[in-house]
Amino acid sequence: MKGIVLAGGSGTRLYPITRVYSKQLTNIYDKPLIYYPVSILMLGGIKDILIVSNKETIPMYQQLFGDGSHLGLSISYVLQQAPNGIAESFILGEQFIGNDNVTLILGDNIFYGQLDFFYNALKRKEGATIFGYRVNDPERYGVVEFNKSGKVISIEEKPKQPKSNFAVPGLYVYDNTVVEISKNIKPSPRGELEITDVNNTYMKSGKLQVEKIGRGVAWLDTGTPEALLQAANFFGVVEDRQGLKVACIEEIAYLMKFISQEQFESVINSIPRSGYRTYLERILHEE
Repeated sequence: MKGIVLAGGSGTRLYPITRVYSKQLTNIYDKPLIYYPVSILMLGGIKDILIVSNKETIPMYQQLFGDGSHLGLSISYVLQQAPNGIAESFILGEQFIGNDNVTLILGDNIFYGQLDFFYNALKRKEGATIFGYRVNDPERYGVVEFNKSGKVISIEEKPKQPKSNFAVPGLYVYDNTVVEISKNIKPSPRGELEITDVNNTYMKSGKLQVEKIGRGVAWLDTGTPEALLQAANFFGVVEDRQGLKVACIEEIAYLMKFISQEQFESVINSIPRSGYRTYLERILHEE
């Protein structure tokens, strides 16, 4: 399984912050936003990760992650010339994906809680799995409609009259046919290759699974200043209460055994004296 993080976009709703840098580099409590989606892929056991972004931001991600080898990862980068839609990621990443299946996560999406819904999807070898999360404002998202037996019967992108309250979060698990499907869909009226069209193609062929995410999971879409503040406050409370960090990619790499204890110590020694380093030292000694 390969992993893609789509971390581009203009971030116009966050102006003037995004005049300087990508919204995926904005702070969510004590770490960059992009750490959160990367951590989800890592928790799924995915080590090969492609970051898709624009020419201004890729150098910043390279400075942040390098090639990922210090975390037991292989991180590569590809340029998206313009925000041409989520589905373009699979075309740009065709060589990276090769013959493997692929998980895509949007760089501004955060998931917190029990991730069994994701782990179950990763076990499927064929077809596509997307997720349904109950929201109060489904008109802002892709919306899934279910029949009485719970089978998905339609997916609409930002409908004016939503047929359910279940939005599709920015996490998608596909088999290898997603590359050819993405190549064959046509741009929408807004000029983008829509991920909803990819999902509808799978649905029409009977190869789409939709997993409903239960109440015990928080999905945070951080596209507005208000959402950024809410997410920062949320994780500040969680981390302060538990004494454990969320989306700490160095800790995850160690606990998932992507790196050895010796490598973990080397990572810690490369971090300047800070609360973040002190936390990792504590994790090392506790283990």
